[in-house]
Amino acid sequence: MEKGYFITGTDTNVGKTWATIALMRYFKSRGKSVAGMKPVASGCLMQDGRLKNEDALLIQANASLPIDYDLINPYAYELPVSPHIAGVNNPVKLGQLAAGFETLKTLADIIVVEGAGGWYAPLNERETISDLAKLLALPVIMVVAIRLGCINHARLTYQAVAQSGVNCVGWIAVCTEPELLGGDQNIQTIKSTVDAPLLGVLPYREVADFDFFAEQLKM
Repeated sequence: MEKGYFITGTDTNVGKTWATIALMRYFKSRGKSVAGMKPVASGCLMQDGRLKNEDALLIQANASLPIDYDLINPYAYELPVSPHIAGVNNPVKLGQLAAGFETLKTLADIIVVEGAGGWYAPLNERETISDLAKLLALPVIMVVAIRLGCINHARLTYQAVAQSGVNCVGWIAVCTEPELLGGDQNIQTIKSTVDAPLLGVLPYREVADFDFFAEQLKM
């Protein structure tokens, strides 16, 4: 089993955090100690005197052990915009993120790292999510929101990941719409055109049921 996984998405708001928490619950149910990381987050709110992100707090709460928030989410930006814009006065430094990841690796068996936005989402003026994934040298899991346009998004994202030279070990389908025409057919089409295994389908839920989602995964 790998030491960890990097979670990327076909776009923003595709269900990366739900997939991340489901994976954390999956590994915990199999006796592994687990920690998560959301290195960069935008749209954060002030809590206890500092900016914090709702998704990062969820990742923190689902870890196997108490972990300081700053280690889970080193870059927390207030503006709900791309990190390279939100962080103009405090730009992301990949070396700092890599150092934090190395610390997390000493604390748990499995580290699940959730990226921001899609594969080429810019983190600063020069570097993107793909650069961070390559630096951490983790196998990638792609999250696909099953909605109109998802086949094209999935194929383009998978192609970009493959061209980056990292290993895409599979993808997770997240059903984000309650009544999508052709949803199952879309999943089957992606399954037949993306050269990576389908690791699970997370059915539509208005409120996340992470234990149920974890049961849908096959790693």
